[in-house]
Amino acid sequence: MQILKGADVSAKIKSQVQQALAAHPGQPPKLAVVRVGERPDDLAYERGAMKKMEAFGLRVQSFAYPADISDGDFKEAFRAVNEDPDVSGILVLLPLPKQIRQADIAAMIDPDKDLDGISPVNMAKVFAGDAAGFAPCTAEAVVEVLKAYEIPIAGKRTTIVGRSLVVGKPLSMLMLKENATVTVCHTKTADLKDACRQAEILVAAAGRARMLNAEHVKEGAVVIDVGINADADGKLCGDVDFESIREKAAMATPVPGGVGAVTTAVLAKHLVRAAGLM
Repeated sequence: MQILKGADVSAKIKSQVQQALAAHPGQPPKLAVVRVGERPDDLAYERGAMKKMEAFGLRVQSFAYPADISDGDFKEAFRAVNEDPDVSGILVLLPLPKQIRQADIAAMIDPDKDLDGISPVNMAKVFAGDAAGFAPCTAEAVVEVLKAYEIPIAGKRTTIVGRSLVVGKPLSMLMLKENATVTVCHTKTADLKDACRQAEILVAAAGRARMLNAEHVKEGAVVIDVGINADADGKLCGDVDFESIREKAAMATPVPGGVGAVTTAVLAKHLVRAAGLM
C-alpha cells in the first residue's frame, strides 16, 4: 500500500503560493486567526496555522478573546477585524462558546475574507459549483491530495462517510464537480460496510476513532482518512484502522501526517487567493 503523505502535497502548494508572492512583490497578505477561549484543540490548530503561514512567507496575527466574552462585545471586536483593510483573510476557530450566536458571525464575515467557507454566501457558491467561493479547507484538502498524487477522480465511485458542513457535504459537491459518482454515508447508514466496499475512493470523515477497517474497503481502493481522534490510550488516530487496511487498499493517507498537514496549506492558498494574487 502506498502511503499518501500530506507533507509532499503541502510542499507543492507552498511552491504555488511562493510563486504567486514572487510575481507580486510587496507586503504579503495577512491572515487573522480569531479565537475565543483556550480549548486545547483550538490552540493546537492555531499554532499549526501560524507556523504554516510564516513558513509560506505570509503574515498572520492571532485575535484571542476570553471564553466568557459577551455576544455583543465579541461582535464588536469581530467587526473591527472583519473591516480591517490590512486583513486579507479570516479564520474563525469553531465552535464558538454558547453565549455567542455562531450563525450571526457566519453571516457577518466578509465572504471575500472567509477562508474556511463558513459564510452562507460561500456555502451557496460551493453547492452551486461556483469556483469563486471558498470551500472549507479540510474538504478542499482531500481533493488536493488526490490531484497531487494524480489519482483519477472523474467517473470513480466515491463514498464519503460523514455529512458535516465542514467536510462531508461540501466535499460531496467538490467531488461531483470533478465528475466523481458520489455516495454520502454516515453513522446511521444501513449496511455501511457494503456501501463503503463499492467505493474506488473512500473518504472517512465521521469523527469516530477507527470506525472503518478492512471489511469496509474494496480491494485496491484509495482511502482518505480525514478523522483526527484520540484513542483510549490518548494516541492520535484517524477514522480508519490504518493497520488493518494495509493489505487491501492501494493507497491511503495516515493520521497524523495526512490530510491535516494539507488543510493549513490550503488555508495559505486561500489567503493568497483572497488577496487577489492567485
